[in-house]
Amino acid sequence: MIDPKLLRESPDLVRAAIAKKHLDVDLDAVLAADAAWRGKLQEVESLRAAQKAANTAMAALPKGTPEFVAKVAEMRAVSASVKEREGQLKELEERFNQAMLTVPNLPHASVPEGRTPEDNVVFSTHGDCAAVSAHAVPHWEISGFERLFDFNRGAKVTGAGFPFYVGDGARIVRALLRYFLEENGRAGYVEVNPPVLVNAASATATGQLPDKEGQMYETTPDHLYAVPTAEVPLTNFFRDEILEESALPVYRCAYTPCFRREAGSYGKDVRGLNRLHQFDKVEMLKWVHPSQSYVELDKLRDDAERLLRGLGLPYRVLLMCGGDLGFVQSKKYDLEVWSAGQKRWLEVSSCSNFETFQARRAQIRFRSRESGRPELVHTLNGSGLAVPRVLAALLENNLQADGRVKLPEALVPHFGREYLSFA
Repeated sequence: MIDPKLLRESPDLVRAAIAKKHLDVDLDAVLAADAAWRGKLQEVESLRAAQKAANTAMAALPKGTPEFVAKVAEMRAVSASVKEREGQLKELEERFNQAMLTVPNLPHASVPEGRTPEDNVVFSTHGDCAAVSAHAVPHWEISGFERLFDFNRGAKVTGAGFPFYVGDGARIVRALLRYFLEENGRAGYVEVNPPVLVNAASATATGQLPDKEGQMYETTPDHLYAVPTAEVPLTNFFRDEILEESALPVYRCAYTPCFRREAGSYGKDVRGLNRLHQFDKVEMLKWVHPSQSYVELDKLRDDAERLLRGLGLPYRVLLMCGGDLGFVQSKKYDLEVWSAGQKRWLEVSSCSNFETFQARRAQIRFRSRESGRPELVHTLNGSGLAVPRVLAALLENNLQADGRVKLPEALVPHFGREYLSFA
């Protein structure tokens, strides 16, 4: 959530920033909701002052006198009016809070202009896309692929996009997760094993609700949400808490299965491991001092890149333009690996700075040493990494003439063998 004070005092600045994201937001309605709530607040505060004055005057009068009786009647009338107005105030405040949830985070000044993914800026490239297997094919066409990655039985048991990982298919997923978690641990991230169901307050705090409500799986009758990413439970770890400034920055990482409806996906984007409704991912998260958040964003991006370098995968880093930035991010980098069989780039990580947007919703603060007052932290998160497309690129880029896949050295200790076989 953006600072309401900024919206009140600089609505044109907010309009221009939202325009950079190419989002349609009715700011006039938000401002009207704010004005109605603040107007009612002034009215209630005035009545409360009158109630207090009447109470003081009544206490000074002798009981039973006409003046005392008149003041009691006045007190009752004022009290009834206060109670009525307080109910109206609560309703208007809720309307304003709901209206504020429709306002996206504002992009950082360094975010490039642009409307579509084609307008994203290539920030850097790493590795040689030509130095991959001459035998590469789309991973779902590898002979024996369905033995390790059984989509048909997954569809029978649950539905499309919920595959079974069998034998070495399960083993390679576990090897990747161990590699990601152990490398993140070496980089200073404390591992957390979080819940995979969260309440609406948690999903709202991170921005999944109401923005992505249709993408989340919801349980009934408990109305809990299956996590689309470990970012949601991790961020809320410190919800409604005040940290000491000396504790910042805080680094955490977590593995969870992730659940997403992925509405609107179709064509080549959903073949094989490219886009699933359930997948495995390790998430990195930071709570940092506002003065250090963009330094920490660069470090976060490098932590994700280091994992790809260790796997020997050619990759590129994109700086996302305003129109492809997303509702909650101030600035975001996407990391994409080269898929030799599909001959295209596959996104495997997003590294984002949210500044105070999530922290204001979640009320995550630190106590400033300078002022002694609580201030909002900045939150950052990045995928470190998502398994399916990393795995797709590994299978394609390292496919041998005999149909086996040669694994990078970094994975061999976790997998236990140098080659993955589909036989």
